[in-house]
Amino acid sequence: MSGTVVPTVRVQAAPFDLAAESAALTAGRVDVGGLASFVGLCRADDGLAALVLEHYPGMTERAITAIAEQACARWPLTGCTVIHRHGRLEPGAPIVLVLTASSHRAAALESCAFLIDWLKTRAPFWKREEFAGGTERWVEAKAEDDAAAARWGGLP
Repeated sequence: MSGTVVPTVRVQAAPFDLAAESAALTAGRVDVGGLASFVGLCRADDGLAALVLEHYPGMTERAITAIAEQACARWPLTGCTVIHRHGRLEPGAPIVLVLTASSHRAAALESCAFLIDWLKTRAPFWKREEFAGGTERWVEAKAEDDAAAARWGGLP
């Protein structure tokens, strides 16, 4: 890992506050030249009423921490925060937050994209869609997400 950057990783049911998390990551820092952020939101595709995310506590946090540590080792980051929600989320609700900070914008932007691609394709969550008519279906992997992740040379 570069320097002493220890990523902050949380898996939680509660919503997160982008402004508060950004402020916490950069508080008192004068070496941050770029802060990249990504917030994933629940979409209402095809009449979706809710997205239910399930996970194994402990295992999920360990997996996300391991990839966040990889990002900290691969890019010269000054900070890294990953928050992923679980539970029943309705359209419009925030699902995931990735924040990466670095002295330079390229490292912040690239590491943020790397983490999002990993979370989308490899994070150990099980997603079930609930529709207004009462039907449900499990979400399957999408080829376009795998193709986007391939640019990183094969994610773990």
